[in-house]
Amino acid sequence: MRNQPGGASMRSLILLLSLFLIACGSEPEAGIDIFNAEIKPASKATIVHNQTVSDRLPFTDKTDFELAKRGFIATIPGAQIKNTEGREVYGLSQMQFLQGSSAHTVNPSLWRQAQLNALNNGLFKVVDGIYQVRSLDLANMTLVKGDNGWIVIDPLTSAETASAALALANKSLGERPVSAVIFTHSHADHFAGVTGVLTAEQLQSGSIDIIAPEGFAEEAISENVRSGNVMQRRALYQFGDLLPSSPDGFVSSGLGNRVSDGEHGIATPTVVIPEAGAQMKIDGVEIEFINTPGAEAPTEMVFFFPQFKALCMSEIANHTLHNIYTLRGAKTRDALAWSRYIEFAMEKFGGETEVVFSSHHWPTWGKGEAMDYLAKQRDLYKYIHDQTLRLANHGYDMIEVAERLELPESLSQAWANRGYYGTVNVGAKAVYNRYLGYFDGNPANLHPVPQEEAAQRYVEYMGGEESIMARARRDFARGNYRWVAMVLKHLVFAEPDNDQARYLLADSLEQLGYQAESGIWRNFYLSGAKELRHGVEFREEVLPAEEIVARVPLQLLFDAMAVRLNGEKAADAEIRLNIDMTDTSEKYLVVVQNGVLHGYPGRHSDDPSASLALSSTDLRLMFGGLVGAPTMIREGRLKVSGNPLALIKFGRLFDKFDRNFNLVTP
Repeated sequence: MRNQPGGASMRSLILLLSLFLIACGSEPEAGIDIFNAEIKPASKATIVHNQTVSDRLPFTDKTDFELAKRGFIATIPGAQIKNTEGREVYGLSQMQFLQGSSAHTVNPSLWRQAQLNALNNGLFKVVDGIYQVRSLDLANMTLVKGDNGWIVIDPLTSAETASAALALANKSLGERPVSAVIFTHSHADHFAGVTGVLTAEQLQSGSIDIIAPEGFAEEAISENVRSGNVMQRRALYQFGDLLPSSPDGFVSSGLGNRVSDGEHGIATPTVVIPEAGAQMKIDGVEIEFINTPGAEAPTEMVFFFPQFKALCMSEIANHTLHNIYTLRGAKTRDALAWSRYIEFAMEKFGGETEVVFSSHHWPTWGKGEAMDYLAKQRDLYKYIHDQTLRLANHGYDMIEVAERLELPESLSQAWANRGYYGTVNVGAKAVYNRYLGYFDGNPANLHPVPQEEAAQRYVEYMGGEESIMARARRDFARGNYRWVAMVLKHLVFAEPDNDQARYLLADSLEQLGYQAESGIWRNFYLSGAKELRHGVEFREEVLPAEEIVARVPLQLLFDAMAVRLNGEKAADAEIRLNIDMTDTSEKYLVVVQNGVLHGYPGRHSDDPSASLALSSTDLRLMFGGLVGAPTMIREGRLKVSGNPLALIKFGRLFDKFDRNFNLVTP
């Protein structure tokens, strides 16, 4: 530590050690000043690493570039889409640097993927009657020509991008109304732009069918309700929202480009595809659905168009290894079920399929090519699943399994199996965790010391700040960036004001980002480096849209409130609220006791602390934090009987989450 006995003699020793290292040629590389907040160039070690990637992969294979361009019809200049106030919600003009050769600061395999995504944007024909708008948002929007209008599949993330995509199709292919909407699954980049293709009147009346898999309504909301604050904070890292688009910043998310930043909405499905699947005719088009829950999304479906010989694999087959566990945080996915769903789709539809398309990336045409692509995707997830458990059963722990597991060349050399989004390393950890949990069986890891306390002790054990920094500089010069990051994490947590430690840790994360093949690994590393150098970038709190809050199932709303209840404040509280909903005649009982909140539908207490009468929408808005109880009382929207102080006390028991909490510092 800085104030340890003998500090002066230690500094002298460190100085001599540093001079010795310089004399031996182990000083930090020329051009990399590790003690400032500037972005650094690629180091020699990173350049060598990325050149090795170039040498090992079949970059002469240009098939994907031909497929990504095939069927191009038209695009929007710069892929630029603005909202009604003139603010850009999506655009690719800053990505034109990808026209050139791969920069040293980007893994060449990721550069290739970024080119395929960003430089091929607009409206494309899949087959006569099926069209896709690609790279005008993170996901694709697919349009199928029905008898009377467009069947829209996955209306993107924002109303603005969805509206622009539909307008591009209508301008290029002829004006047609929307006759139906299909949500393939419960992730927001596939449904939140629905208000850009359907009017408020159409949504309110239910006059246009919205088809979705069973469980969609709850899952579309629930993932972001119970753990929404922490998930959104981490998503800023995952999707590179804090990074500029540049060769030393954001280049790709791997799954696509950036996520659009417009107006989000949601709609309640009018037609639900049951778990057993279904066959139906939608606007004159025959569609056969297979439900695929619990793999890439909690609720998802794939489907086949017999008249077009086209198979939509939604997001369970992509031109990348997908996330079995996503770094923003979500439930771990079932790799074995994932593989089996692909197998089932191949068996059921493979004999008729002439083209496979998905909710991201570009299609694969030709029966043989399509089935080969799907077979490799199928075996990718099954290999990770099976080999992780094989190694675990040999006694290897989660980290050891992830380090040892490598794909066979038959899978790893397929571009569609590369880890641009998910990775083999994280996938193996996800499978291990799904079956065995986070604990590796070693009792030393059963009850670890909390990170900040451990950091102080690690720094003391390692001889203090000066000793750690000298060794870290040496390892940085040798290109041992992973190890430097692991060690300096402790010093930064023990001494968060130590600028030199923060800057050297940032430099190490930066080089790891430059080497990463996964777009989201790169984004995490570079976002962490930026935060270490410049601190947390403050972002204003963004409350959810009233439209979305008004659709939250009540039980899910109470689940979210239970997460915000401060157990220490509520430990001695005994509160019972009877709730009557004036528009639906429903009733609810909300109870706080033992530091826990319970919501009971269809019940009332005989001895309530207070009774509330309000509409079901206002209940959601009040408990969702969008409108305060005093405002509702004043406006006559809420009537309270019994003890009004109980409602005030109830409101004071809940935490307000900070969306700007630290990730890389204490």
